[in-house]
Amino acid sequence: MRKILIAGNWKMHKTQAEAEQFLQAFLPELEKTDKERGVILCPTFTSLDVMSKNLHGSLVRLGSQNIHWEDSGAYTGEISGAMLLELSVSYAIVGHSERRQYFGETDETVNLRLKAAQKHGITPILCVGESKAQRDNGETEKVISAQIEKDLVDVDQTQLVIAYEPIWAIGTGDTCGSVEANRVIGLIRSQLSNPDVPIQYGGSVKPNNIDEIMAQSEIDGALVGGASLDPAGFARIVNYQ
Repeated sequence: MRKILIAGNWKMHKTQAEAEQFLQAFLPELEKTDKERGVILCPTFTSLDVMSKNLHGSLVRLGSQNIHWEDSGAYTGEISGAMLLELSVSYAIVGHSERRQYFGETDETVNLRLKAAQKHGITPILCVGESKAQRDNGETEKVISAQIEKDLVDVDQTQLVIAYEPIWAIGTGDTCGSVEANRVIGLIRSQLSNPDVPIQYGGSVKPNNIDEIMAQSEIDGALVGGASLDPAGFARIVNYQ
C-alpha cells in the first residue's frame, strides 16, 4: 500500500536557533494530523543535530538534503551515510534539480547516492523533472523516462520515494496543473517494478493548492520548498483536507 509523505526541503535556510523556533510553533500543530501520514523535514546540515534532539518522539522524521556514496574520504563539502545515521536521519533527498544544475550532479552520481543511502538504511527521495525548454519541446516523457531508467539501476524499489519536480515550477510560483502532474506521475509509476513506491509532487506547492494536488489519484504526497519554511503554512499543507 502506498504511503502518504509530506516533506519540507529547507534548502539553505534557517540557523539552528531558527530551526528550534520553527519546531516550537510547528510540532503542536501535528496533534490533529492523521498518524498514517508521513512528515519529513530536511534542514541544513548544521541544523540536523538540534532537529534530531527536538524531534524525538514526534510524528516528524528527519531528512538530509544530500548524501555521498562513500563512507569517508577526501570529498570536501559532502556528508556520508554513517554521519547521517548518527543524527537519526531516515530520509535523504537525492538528485534535486538544484544539485543537478548548480553542482554537476549526473544520473550516474545520483545512482551512486541512491544506493549509498539504501546501504545505510536511509530511504532516498529521488527527484526527477524536466526543464521549461524540454517541456516546450515536447520532451517531458523522454527526459523523465531516461532519468528513471538511469537513476534506478540496481536500486531497491521497496526502500524508495520519488518526487516529480518540474524544474520550471520550482520556486517560480508556477505550479504544474494537478491533472498534468498526476499524468506524469502515472507515467513514472508505469516504469517501476514496484507500484507501491510513493511518488510526491514538488514545485511551488502552497497551502492554497495542496488540497487539489492531493486529490489526484497518482500523487502520494509533496516535496515542499519555500512554503515549508513557515510553520503555520507547512502545518496547513501537512494537514490538507
